[in-house]
Amino acid sequence: MPTNAPRPSFLLVHGAWHRSGCWSLVREALAADGWTARTVDLPSAGPQRTPAAGMYDDADAIAAHLRRTEGRVIVVGHSYGGLPVTQAAAGEPATGHPAAAHLVYLAAYLPAEGDSLLSVHGRGSTAPEDEDLSGTAPVVFDDPRTSLFGDLPDDRAEDAVGRLVAQSRRSFQQGVTRAAWRTVPSTYVLCERDRALPPELQERMSARAAHVERLDTGHSPFLSAPAELATLLGGIGSAVAPASAVASASASASAEG
Repeated sequence: MPTNAPRPSFLLVHGAWHRSGCWSLVREALAADGWTARTVDLPSAGPQRTPAAGMYDDADAIAAHLRRTEGRVIVVGHSYGGLPVTQAAAGEPATGHPAAAHLVYLAAYLPAEGDSLLSVHGRGSTAPEDEDLSGTAPVVFDDPRTSLFGDLPDDRAEDAVGRLVAQSRRSFQQGVTRAAWRTVPSTYVLCERDRALPPELQERMSARAAHVERLDTGHSPFLSAPAELATLLGGIGSAVAPASAVASASASASAEG
């Protein structure tokens, strides 16, 4: 690889019931260290067309961002976001769609071919494409404040709950047809105090990743520990980037500061 190759950039993919704004604190922390981070709004979250968008639509949105981005990309998927990331990030050589440089699964589903969110939880391989799945589902947790944002102060947790949106039912039942982690290096970031996606399930899925990191947080470290998460992601980025690019970007960030 040429020594003047640029640092990779990050593509941050949110989970179910969220929008891309949830990443704002992490993007700021990454930018302060010289990293470029972009986000994508998944079609399955928020107002829906008819029929509602599914996981394949989300994967198409991620793939479109990869096609538009120059250079190497580290794709970070949170929670449900791990499913469309797995579907999208393998690349399509025939169409010139490059693979991601690295995958990061943040308290995320890390599926094999045929897995859907429903099947990971033991509810069959897929659910039928019937009318019941054409609409949206509210947040499924009885207490989303505790499940999703349990390690946030009350005021910030209340704000985060207020920003949640509806999620398409179809996104939960469409199964992955290809698994990018089989060909793209990956890191699983396990959140040890997660009350939404049990750490025991994360442990099992993380066995498919090449590397495992741990955070002593709940399900949403992009809100509860953004600086710590950004530092972890920066470390992954530095391992992917050539040393000269890391040094150059760090010097530039210091000069701007």
